[in-house]
Amino acid sequence: MSPKLFAGTAAAFALILSGCSQSTPPPSGQIVFEKAQKEIAAEDDATLKPVDTRKPAPTFELKDANGAKVTLADYKGKVVLLNFWATWCVPCKAEIPWFQEFDKNFKDKGFAVLGVSLDEEGWNAVKPYVEERKITYRMVIGSEEVSTLYGGIDSLPTTFMIDKDGKIAAIHTGLVSKATYQKQLESLLTEGSHAARPDNSAREYALFRPPLQRAE
Repeated sequence: MSPKLFAGTAAAFALILSGCSQSTPPPSGQIVFEKAQKEIAAEDDATLKPVDTRKPAPTFELKDANGAKVTLADYKGKVVLLNFWATWCVPCKAEIPWFQEFDKNFKDKGFAVLGVSLDEEGWNAVKPYVEERKITYRMVIGSEEVSTLYGGIDSLPTTFMIDKDGKIAAIHTGLVSKATYQKQLESLLTEGSHAARPDNSAREYALFRPPLQRAE
């Protein structure tokens, strides 16, 4: 695994610095973070990529905490929020409760959250973190290969919104507002599948065409 990734956005980075310094009182850090969230919410663009420009999300095979294989094919026909994160990433910690809420409220409507941890310590760091915070959506441990497939993840969090056809509808690097995520996932859930379907027009014509008139 590469050296620890830079956790995106300048405002969030300021909070990371304050959080790492015991000399800085936590309340001031919280104020910085809340201010950053408001500024980000004002600047967020919830627009999704046009359907005809979306590219397929790269496939991968990773393992969850139980050792079970996880692939994107497991989520065929669902809207997926694919989140690259790490336990030491402060903006990631802010987003996790939102993702928990989305998973609870929308999982029965064809939505799923999949977290990909890029912690160098792997499950030794992730399992206690997940258990302590009672995170219920599925987690896997990422790899250099998967990071490369997704353009080289060099900033955390990085999140991909994937539509029902397994195509990338939006990419977010750094902290994004909860409202933006929710607006996008709700829009994607209302979309129909755009996968190519067989052309049955000839068959339908054969079934419904008028009877031929016999020449006299």
